[in-house]
Amino acid sequence: MMKNKKLKILLAKPRGFCAGVDRAIEIVKKSIEKYGAPVYVRHEIVHNKEVVQSLKKIGAIFVEELSEISDKSRPVIFSAHGVPKSVTKEAENYKMEFIDATCPLVSKVHREAENHYKAGNHILLIGHKNHPEVIGTMGQIPSGNIDLIETVDDAKKYEIKNSKKMAYVTQTTLSVDDTKDIIDELKKRFPEIKQPFKEDICYATTNRQAAVKNIASKCDKFFVIGSRNSSNSKRLVEVAKQSGCPDSELIHSESSIIFKDLADCSTIGISSGASAPEILVDNFIDEINKHFNTSIEEVEIIKESVFFKVPAKLNQINK
Repeated sequence: MMKNKKLKILLAKPRGFCAGVDRAIEIVKKSIEKYGAPVYVRHEIVHNKEVVQSLKKIGAIFVEELSEISDKSRPVIFSAHGVPKSVTKEAENYKMEFIDATCPLVSKVHREAENHYKAGNHILLIGHKNHPEVIGTMGQIPSGNIDLIETVDDAKKYEIKNSKKMAYVTQTTLSVDDTKDIIDELKKRFPEIKQPFKEDICYATTNRQAAVKNIASKCDKFFVIGSRNSSNSKRLVEVAKQSGCPDSELIHSESSIIFKDLADCSTIGISSGASAPEILVDNFIDEINKHFNTSIEEVEIIKESVFFKVPAKLNQINK
């Protein structure tokens, strides 16, 4: 009955996979090609169930800790989110071959944090507690030299623990607007605080949030396709809500869409997180097409051309 109802879809662009995610997935595939199956991966290579399942099918085994790996003669890959130094050391102690798929933009934050520590600065990391990227970044620095700031309130209440100068770094997948408020508060309280030479929030996070912001106010509903444990996907939902579409939600693997709820909509928006494959967007639109007479407009705000190479040793395939 709704098939005759017209529904406009505004498709945010850029959306979906970023260069760091593309590289991490390619590293797993090339590792299996080079070393044969199985290859172990510590933590989900990227936060997306479909991606993880597809890699399991070709021989990747996912573990949370290296101690779970029964055959230590097999290589292990560290996820795109990065790992604490203790994990690298553990792999060396086990004499395991490891391949680091940490996104180069996360590695940049690791180096910044380390350089600040070596320069004698106390570091504040703006990020979300227990996110693997935050665990990895905090694990670059000896304990007691880096503290986590999650909110503006944390920044207001933070008490200096020593006489060291201060510096801050940030998780790469945060909300640009929320982070700006936290940074403003830190600068107000600690005018001398050192900041990153170049913005830590990655290009892909910034671009995807800007693309959502660009169309959210024109939409009756907004859908972001991504995983529940994907930081950048959850931030896109928040950005859509803050930018004029309060009825915004995350579509994950267990979501069920009640299509009759779209009957009152004339325009909906769609985007996807940096670890969500485009096939999920296609499938979602196919489902909507079964119920409505849709027209699709892709709204691109910037062209992305970033590419990260895989480690050179993976291009030398064993024969």
